[in-house]
Amino acid sequence: MALIVNPFASGVSEQTVERVEAELGAVADVTTLRTERPRHATELAQTASGDGFDAIVGLSGDGGYNEILNGLDSRLPVGFVPGGGTSVLPRALGLPRDAVRAARQIAQALEAGRTRSISLGSVNGWRFGFEAGIGFDAAAVRKVDELGRSEDGKRPGDLAFLKAIALVVAENSGRFPPALEIKGLGRAAFAIVANTDPTTYAGPVALHFAPAARFELGLDVAAPTEVRRRSIPRLFAASFLGRGFNRRRTLYGHDLDRIEIVCDRPLPLQADGEDLGDVTEALFECERNALDVLV
Repeated sequence: MALIVNPFASGVSEQTVERVEAELGAVADVTTLRTERPRHATELAQTASGDGFDAIVGLSGDGGYNEILNGLDSRLPVGFVPGGGTSVLPRALGLPRDAVRAARQIAQALEAGRTRSISLGSVNGWRFGFEAGIGFDAAAVRKVDELGRSEDGKRPGDLAFLKAIALVVAENSGRFPPALEIKGLGRAAFAIVANTDPTTYAGPVALHFAPAARFELGLDVAAPTEVRRRSIPRLFAASFLGRGFNRRRTLYGHDLDRIEIVCDRPLPLQADGEDLGDVTEALFECERNALDVLV
């Protein structure tokens, strides 16, 4: 088994790595590979896919999982151990937030040959596991990156994301008019494309922007047509309560294989919380039954 570790993830320490290695080592020979730079996990996963391993496990945050997904060249079973501040992907798959407990469950799944087949999304050819977006949420992701990392290289947590949202709202004077066109659906202020529900968490609380999305189905898109300062609290309140965005003011598509978006101007794009730069066009596609996950 290849264990790909991001030592800079906020929940990863040498002690955590050793304990995860011990849990996985109870059922397999473990080779630990540490990332050293951005996109290195993609290279390591690509190499591991062809090196005769029986499985690949990531110990990282969501950015590390995303890089692993984009490096897979074979149908090896994959496991995700939570090592980030949020770790959306393993939590959405039902794994515990504790890294050691999650590693134990993944080890048990490998020993029993137990996997779950899920779909993946891609945007402009880049894979994502749980969610991608254009506009508001991607701008918030960029703001988090601009806030920088701590001295040990770790990314800030949920409070920083809330601060980033506040900064994006302030910079736009609290108003987000229609700025993009979703082909076949209409114009919207921003768009969230979900591969599952929930697509993120605020601490222990799940946020539901696309409540009908499922790992086993196609992609869902939720796109508010226009957002103003006074409506932002209502958007998040509905998401906390599991209702998603207000359907009367939201374009919604369910179980889709293809979503085409054209922007009025260059807008930020993110996938699984990773900034992919500005785009004027985005093609989202579903890869059904693409990945066997150890759960």
